[in-house]
Amino acid sequence: MLHHAFALPAERVVKALNSDVEHGLKDHEAKSRLVRYGANSLPVHAKKGNLKVLQEQLASPILYILTVAAVLTLVFGEMLEALTIGIVIVITVGIGFFMEHSAVRSLELLRRIGQMECRVIRSGKMQKIPASQVVLGDVLLLNTGDVIAADARLVLTKNLEVKEAMLTGESAPVAKNTESLEQHVAITDQKNTVFKGTIVNRGSGKAIVTATGPETVLGKIQRLGEGTEQRKTPLDKKLNQLSGRLIWMMLVFIVLIVMLGFLRGKDLLAMIETGIALAVAAIPEGLPVVVTIALAKGMLKLSKQQVVIKKLEAVELLGATTMIATDKTGTLTEDTMTVHTIAFEGQLLQQLHQKDKRQITKTASKTALEQLVHISVLCSDVILGPGQPYGDSIDLGLLRFAEKLGEDSYHIREKYPECYKLPFDEDLKLMATAHPIEAGIYRVFVKGAFESVAPRCTKKLQGGKIVAFENHPEWEQLMERLAAQGLRIIAVAYKEVQTTFKKEEILNHLIFVGIVGFIDPARNDVKTVMNVYKKAGVNVVMMTGDHPKTARKIAEDIGLVTQEERASALMEGKTLRTLDMNRDENKMRVLDTKVFARVTPKQKVELVTFFQEQNQVIGMFGDGINDVPALIQSDIGIAMGTRGTEAAREAADIVLKDDRFGAVGLAIRQGRVLYEHIRQFVVYLLSCNLGEIFSIGVAALLNLPSPLLPLQILFLNLVTDIFPALALGFGEGDPNIMNQPPRKAQESIMTPLHWQSTFIYGISITLSILGVTFLSYYYLVLPAPQINNLAFYTLVVAQLLHVFTMPKRQNSFFNNEVTKNPWIWGAIVLSVVITALAYSIPPVAEAFSLVPLSWTALRWSFVFGFASLVLSQILKRMGYTL
Repeated sequence: MLHHAFALPAERVVKALNSDVEHGLKDHEAKSRLVRYGANSLPVHAKKGNLKVLQEQLASPILYILTVAAVLTLVFGEMLEALTIGIVIVITVGIGFFMEHSAVRSLELLRRIGQMECRVIRSGKMQKIPASQVVLGDVLLLNTGDVIAADARLVLTKNLEVKEAMLTGESAPVAKNTESLEQHVAITDQKNTVFKGTIVNRGSGKAIVTATGPETVLGKIQRLGEGTEQRKTPLDKKLNQLSGRLIWMMLVFIVLIVMLGFLRGKDLLAMIETGIALAVAAIPEGLPVVVTIALAKGMLKLSKQQVVIKKLEAVELLGATTMIATDKTGTLTEDTMTVHTIAFEGQLLQQLHQKDKRQITKTASKTALEQLVHISVLCSDVILGPGQPYGDSIDLGLLRFAEKLGEDSYHIREKYPECYKLPFDEDLKLMATAHPIEAGIYRVFVKGAFESVAPRCTKKLQGGKIVAFENHPEWEQLMERLAAQGLRIIAVAYKEVQTTFKKEEILNHLIFVGIVGFIDPARNDVKTVMNVYKKAGVNVVMMTGDHPKTARKIAEDIGLVTQEERASALMEGKTLRTLDMNRDENKMRVLDTKVFARVTPKQKVELVTFFQEQNQVIGMFGDGINDVPALIQSDIGIAMGTRGTEAAREAADIVLKDDRFGAVGLAIRQGRVLYEHIRQFVVYLLSCNLGEIFSIGVAALLNLPSPLLPLQILFLNLVTDIFPALALGFGEGDPNIMNQPPRKAQESIMTPLHWQSTFIYGISITLSILGVTFLSYYYLVLPAPQINNLAFYTLVVAQLLHVFTMPKRQNSFFNNEVTKNPWIWGAIVLSVVITALAYSIPPVAEAFSLVPLSWTALRWSFVFGFASLVLSQILKRMGYTL
């Protein structure tokens, strides 16, 4: 790699690389360099193997406990119980394995770029070779539409423009030249260099390769992305914390119960069996299944809104997002140059992309507008044909403006065929075409930079008449004012000539028509979504490689920055590099900034990391290769599906299939609703499990028959727990949830009030089970199997009715999200049917130790099960629970 080639004259670069501009490298020298420096491709890093993925899924404390329980049941000869626990383990591991196995192939497209072909000069001949075989010192030949194979210093250009938005974020094509630059010039300002992966927008050129493969800017971005650690999602962290806390609580309680029973003279083996039952009861086996299905349901719902979720956790994570970091070009904007302003003599028409034909033609000078339309269609390099027009972005913008006014581009070109063309000249910074309008008379149309066109104009159009052009300074001031608004400005002019088409003649004594301002406009739905973010308490920052003025203009248009904030809310990448981030005032300055312009891919990653260190949960929007590392580093990456590069789509967790930015607001709401549902799942499942644990433990200490057996507990946890819990996830959620601030990043799934509610609900269920156990043991004097069965059926009823305690206290008991949810009623019916089948089928009943019961005895299960709901509701209305 030749460092800082942009700062050296082209001749010195060629000499330093021992090459030749006219003849290129010798074939044998190219082969030698290919061996010495390696292929011009991005390195392939080993992917995580299936065995490694499986090992990670097995490294779960909950699975450790279940495995120990399965082994102990085998030791005690309970084969059926061991098999059932084993099935639970396989289901849990299988879900996690398949989720991880489908992880994002985030950087594969970056490697594929090296598989294309390109044209080079070798041994004095033009050769077409695979891009992967390009070596240091090769001379690349560049033409319109080429994807550039390697980083290279330009040695010859002819009207060369390169589209670099995918790499730098610069919305407009970059005009290239061969002039050497100063040291330490940013990538966005290296006009004499072309970069691997970017596309030639117009013109042609010749360049000598200065970096290949991993040493290119693209290669460094890939290394930056591969060196970026994918963080665990907040949901992963919180569920792991919850699991750890549950296990410690369970172990302490089990050891305490076993020791107390043994000290009271109970058989140690019997107490160990009780401990196994407690362990099975304490583990919420259904939680991974319920959470995964709820996430999948959210993913399916969003897919109908054209939001593709690549990671299940991303659904919940959007709801936890506190900050959105977004690229500009193609994400907040349309990534198309559009006519925003036209200025004729005495007329300034702006925001034209938001106006229709009638609004424009009603106010614009008809003569000037007619000339502008003809210039837009005729003085152009746009190729018209089947499919979409192809050409320079400015030319395409003018063509779209003409068609917006109802003009037929094909008809105009047929009526006024081109008989002379002066292609865009980089030195003159303009182009011209000539077209016959009547016998022997031709009209010349010219467009280009204002400073190139205006001095060549001696007359101007004013009020439909041609008058002397004398107020140049006023037009210069207007042009500078519009440029300061982030607009890209060109001037347009025309003249009529006879049959002569000499360049020096057709470009003199022009008639000035006016100036046209272009902008890559904000997407129509962005401003609305910004308001949604503000109401939801989500901060938004823009990170772009584009020009500060352009970035500020878009930020103001979408409501991200107000007029009062426009000075303090923007920071350039060069300023960011100089800040000492160990100083609090600099941290606050960055935190207060809403627009970061001229930032590099590395700086985007550094900014995302900085915000994460400030306890922000970051959602990152992007569409270009330059966004890939930041998409990976962020908590959740979001890419545009249509305009976005494939590399960005592969790196992202969420893809907006139709590029509809507004879909993100729906996704955030869905994420918030989902998180509240997960909390409901956890409270519901844990309170049911606590009821089981307390019942078994107290019964063991009081020498009562065991109210529950391990296999019965697994049945409850996988049937009467899971179906109602799943049904909770199909509710619509709080209608005002998007008017609430996001959760604090540190907030656990279970707050103290959630734990308190869980404990109280668990005690309510325990009292109902112990109540029916006491009744059947002391009053009804039933045998132990029947006592066990009554407790089992009581728990079935109590758990199914317990779902109606999940709505918040301020909601009506009879009219709330749960009672209006048809899935809840379906889950209850399904659970009752499964329980009835288990009772009715002899082999199944025998496996679950279910015996015949009289209706007189069985009714007590319904009484005590319903009493649990009544007690929970009384305590809820008294303010002790949620």
